[in-house]
Amino acid sequence: MRAAWLGFVDILILGGTAFLGRELARQALARGHAVTCLARGESGAVAEGATLVAADRARPDAYDAVRGQEWGAVFELSWQPGFVREALTALEAKHWTYVSSINAYAAFDVPGADESAELRAATDQDVADRELYGEAKVAGELASSAAVGDRLVIARPGLIGGPGDSSDRGGAWVARAARAPEEPLLVPDTPELATAVIDVRDLASWLLDCAERGTTGTFDTFGPVVPFGEWIDLVREVGGHTGPVVLASREWLEAQEVPQYMGPESIAMWMTEPGYEGWSNRSGAAAAQAGLKHRSRKEFLVDALAWERELGLDRERKAGLSPAREQELIKAVRE
Repeated sequence: MRAAWLGFVDILILGGTAFLGRELARQALARGHAVTCLARGESGAVAEGATLVAADRARPDAYDAVRGQEWGAVFELSWQPGFVREALTALEAKHWTYVSSINAYAAFDVPGADESAELRAATDQDVADRELYGEAKVAGELASSAAVGDRLVIARPGLIGGPGDSSDRGGAWVARAARAPEEPLLVPDTPELATAVIDVRDLASWLLDCAERGTTGTFDTFGPVVPFGEWIDLVREVGGHTGPVVLASREWLEAQEVPQYMGPESIAMWMTEPGYEGWSNRSGAAAAQAGLKHRSRKEFLVDALAWERELGLDRERKAGLSPAREQELIKAVRE
């Protein structure tokens, strides 16, 4: 058991049944903490050993089973401002973590920007639409700062990947390399373009470290920045791709209206839209100084590929090109 520097045992995760929340619970249990997850329980099971308190946070009695005690640490994952504010009112904790997002920033045009960059204007809605995701995260940050600012970590992650990722983004390239290792691989000819993804296990470990140590502050929890060309070399190595690489210019791909970064039939982790030069290229220095460490990109990809194989390399993806679309583009660019 790792020593809890603040002397607490009990952890409450507001969520905890999907990806980051489940990984937080898993690691906290391994450290000897008692973990309670307050969630509807519809996104999956909690980590083995955690206690699920099934509750709908839209109901006025959502916190009845968990209020009235001082939790050692609370981890808030919601992006709905009303949920965030209600939890802050209902609960007491020695340490509070609000997982925000780099979507909280107003602009992404400066590579290497840090936490001092301007934020979006907070939404005043309790329940926000997805189009206001960034504005809703800012509202959650402001509410958290006002309520528990001297006991608070605000984490602003970018792309999160690794085992358990259901977005299909961080593992898209290595899965493609492994799925058809001898077939031509379509690659944007943008070798210097930045990529970044943080392993969910590294993020969860650091968040727990902060709670145990009593660390406070606001941090961009960003993955290591890797040039696109190096990323492709790594995914080919890990995925065992030996086929030819077919390069396509940025201008040509944009003319084909290939979606960027995420979504079906997209080129995953590839963002060339003007004004987004810093989207995958933020400083991360503050979190590093506070102890955030990253496993090697090769280790990340090896484990991401294992997860992709578990899901099925031939499945329909939420991000990345389908085989048919990739072949269509390769044929067109070669003509």
